[in-house]
Amino acid sequence: QLQLVESGGGLVQPGGSLRLSCAASGFALDAYTIGWFRQASGKEREGISCISRNSGTTYYVDSVKGRFTISRDKAKNTVYLQMDSLKPEDTAVYYCAARRTVSVKTCIITTDGVDYWGKGTLVTVSS
Repeated sequence: QLQLVESGGGLVQPGGSLRLSCAASGFALDAYTIGWFRQASGKEREGISCISRNSGTTYYVDSVKGRFTISRDKAKNTVYLQMDSLKPEDTAVYYCAARRTVSVKTCIITTDGVDYWGKGTLVTVSS
């Protein structure tokens, strides 16, 4: 079965850290650019970060820049999102998405054209 599975969410205090994982089964992630998205209650899903196939291009939305770091591990077929200095406004369900691209340098953060979505992992930042 071809699927993406996110893990690593949970409850954390403001200022804390979490590392989210996005693991693929049934296909190789290195053929895909990977994006992380989040959706807070009552809001639209937003793209927050992406990484190109060769890891040479990354993107962060301004609200997470300097606090979140995206990376990928080819051997583990997994993409990570390290989240530091978490704020209450980071509370959301976090999703990863894979989009097959020819270019190894492309990083895309839109929701259209996604080949696979994970089911999401909940991150709650609260004291």
